[in-house]
Amino acid sequence: MNIDYSMNIFKIVFFSLLISVTVVFCKKSDIATTVTPITPVKPVVPAPEKDMINSTAVDYYGQLKVSGNRITGKGDSAIQLRGMSFYWSQWMGKYYNASVVKWLKDDWYCNVIRAAMAVDNGGYLTNPLVEKQKVFDLVDAAIANGIYVIIDWHDSHATDHLQDAKNFFGEMAKKYAGNPNIIYEPFNEPLQVPWSAIIKPYHQAIIDTIRHYDSNNLIVCGTPTWSQDVDVAANDTLVGSNIAYTLHFYSGTHKQALRDKAKIALDKGIALFVTEYGTTDATGDWVVNQDETNLWYNFLDTNKISSCNWSIADKAESSAALFSGSSPMGNWMSNQLTISGTFVRQEIRNKNLRFK
Repeated sequence: MNIDYSMNIFKIVFFSLLISVTVVFCKKSDIATTVTPITPVKPVVPAPEKDMINSTAVDYYGQLKVSGNRITGKGDSAIQLRGMSFYWSQWMGKYYNASVVKWLKDDWYCNVIRAAMAVDNGGYLTNPLVEKQKVFDLVDAAIANGIYVIIDWHDSHATDHLQDAKNFFGEMAKKYAGNPNIIYEPFNEPLQVPWSAIIKPYHQAIIDTIRHYDSNNLIVCGTPTWSQDVDVAANDTLVGSNIAYTLHFYSGTHKQALRDKAKIALDKGIALFVTEYGTTDATGDWVVNQDETNLWYNFLDTNKISSCNWSIADKAESSAALFSGSSPMGNWMSNQLTISGTFVRQEIRNKNLRFK
């Protein structure tokens, strides 16, 4: 082999490799500009299996009552429930079934769930029988499993739908009066509208409707500004017994300032129930903020405030507990739980008792 020929071969190979390396680096650069940021997450220590208490949660805690600024159970002892909220019923109805409820009780140790019955956007106002049946399915399953269940009128314009809400809650109260599992939530998240002039009269009308049939079960009432202005509601409280007030937070958005408002409300003597919270920002998406959520957990624990996490859904957003395609019948494996789902499940399992 002569030297000139060898040098030509060497040049061809060298320049081919150079072009290949350049292409590879260009491709990596292109990829780097389109990669979605990964949500930072801290490792979650698995909760050990707990000994089972030979009782259901409802038998153990009993009828819920409001005593001062606390929700209490048997013996007037303050209790704290932890569980999950289902997603808008018209969009994620596949999870509204008894198998999922049983799985949440058995595997997550949930002692409360929330049936977020959609009102508008194709919900109850459009398909009342279909959406109402989803609520029946969850409520009946909760009663069968001995856990508490929130019947949520999931609406931000409930004052525009007063008669529909009265009809709905009248039917629910008539059907389920006498079951201590039931918690009523007449108005999910009022907008930035006056409490005393608009929201309070609505609640009072629904309370009167419920109490016509059900004199005992807890009613949790939404507050202004997406259920954040609990301090405003504390200045002009509702008339009746066993009434608590709704506080919602998304930990990436709502931080110490909202905890301060909640503390003001508690100091004024009203009881709070976090019927919905998220581990992300208020859009329900982006980063799972574990540090801020843990600050909220500490606040809830200190003040014995019950809570439900948003949400049992496989929607492609960070606050959803499940990855897309997760079974609509429960029995989820660990790799089917999102970062938020894993984090919240361990919080519930670590702190709730395990009931039969």
